[in-house]
Amino acid sequence: MFLVNVEGAIRKNDKWLIIERSKKEKHAGGLLSLVGGTVEIEGNSSEILERTLKREIFEEVGVNVNKLKYVHSTSFNTEVGEPVINIVFLCSYESGDACVKSPDEVEEVLWLTTEEIYNHSNSPIYLKESIQNAESMFDIGVIE
Repeated sequence: MFLVNVEGAIRKNDKWLIIERSKKEKHAGGLLSLVGGTVEIEGNSSEILERTLKREIFEEVGVNVNKLKYVHSTSFNTEVGEPVINIVFLCSYESGDACVKSPDEVEEVLWLTTEEIYNHSNSPIYLKESIQNAESMFDIGVIE
């Protein structure tokens, strides 16, 4: 059985909303990441991925998003062996001032250019791949 995780690629003024994950986090603590979280069991539900992502982004960094568009999905195992499916959405920034609202999950909030993400020493390859895929969608006008 997989854990299901969703992440949002949010761009504003040519910069991406990136978090440094809390060092307290079991998985990827201290690394840069898109904002997101694990989908909780709700029973019969529609648009659970989108609602989860909107909720997680607001709870962690205080930003509201809309116009979610699927970017890609990956699978991996956490450091403790939990299998995860990760789904990335390109999101349109709607409102809010990005800040650390959940210090147990988020160490720092950053607005970074694509180049800054690619060159950052704490930027894992999977973040770079997500940004590359999201940027290609942004560039062709999938979202404004």
